[in-house]
Amino acid sequence: MLSGYFRKGRLLTTKSKLPLKLIRQNDGWCDDPLDRNYNRPVKLPYPKSAECMKRPDRLYDCCVVLDYNIRPRRRGMGSAIFFHIAREGFLPTEGCVAVYPGVMKQLLPHLSRQTVIRVLR
Repeated sequence: MLSGYFRKGRLLTTKSKLPLKLIRQNDGWCDDPLDRNYNRPVKLPYPKSAECMKRPDRLYDCCVVLDYNIRPRRRGMGSAIFFHIAREGFLPTEGCVAVYPGVMKQLLPHLSRQTVIRVLR
């Protein structure tokens, strides 16, 4: 885990050992594998494909950047791989790890750059 983002007023806690950044209207994440900023934060509007971090749903009320395809970045190996809030009904993600808001509230104060997530099947 590297750092995190949060929406003001959407989460019951923002205490964490990770650096957390307030999500602003123009915060995005480049998901264009041909762009030099692939899998990096960008400012919107962005000339290439980029996901808006300030989503209308609650998924990114709090999201943590996972250390996946960051260094080195490999084109097409995945971008915006986050630990974030789960969709209603706990529907699948597109490669991320998601938990209910209450679980995020419990875990966030304990997360650090040394935290390792193991996905079990």
